[in-house]
Amino acid sequence: MPIFTEKNACTPVSVSPSLFNLKCRLPYGLTAEHVQKAMSDFIDFIGFINQQLYSKDMQRLESFLMPANFSSIVGEFMNMSIPKYCSKLVKNQYHNGPPDLIPNGLFPDNSIQYAEEGLEVKGSRHPSGWQGHNPESVWLMVFYFDSNTSNDKKKNIGPKPFQFKGVYAAKLEKNDWTFSGRTGTSRRTITASVNRSGVDKMKSNWVYEDL
Repeated sequence: MPIFTEKNACTPVSVSPSLFNLKCRLPYGLTAEHVQKAMSDFIDFIGFINQQLYSKDMQRLESFLMPANFSSIVGEFMNMSIPKYCSKLVKNQYHNGPPDLIPNGLFPDNSIQYAEEGLEVKGSRHPSGWQGHNPESVWLMVFYFDSNTSNDKKKNIGPKPFQFKGVYAAKLEKNDWTFSGRTGTSRRTITASVNRSGVDKMKSNWVYEDL
């Protein structure tokens, strides 16, 4: 495994065109080429930000943000970038309204509190066990990546560049989720996790893999 310095960890790993699955099935006119362009945009973004931070003797973005916050940035960036290349999808203008991307022009002002039409997008450092708030019938796309976290220093984990490891997408049904409620006085966030059947659906329809 290569050993990286803080300086060269500021340069993320580029996505390789040869690692995209051109036969994957995606909704609403979205293609693997659109996804590739959006991912390349993020590579340019995180590389630019981290190189600027390094020039000011500051930590890389992924090294000081809470892990969940950085994963959210990955997902939100894709929600912003994908519609640049796929004109049939737009970012849902309803605050926190699922799904993240909806068909362009289907709803007034491209805003809907909840809809079954659309595409939910998530960034994750995990190859499975992806979570949502509710079990629901929805197209889900996960951008699986590897990067440093704010917890790495105390774990003695050295610098490493950001890298996309996989992109997976499928239309999930309610039985592809396992609901995790809470009991008693627990303050844990109510979540649902993609179960084995859902993971299998998504991985059989992989969009990108660099494992």
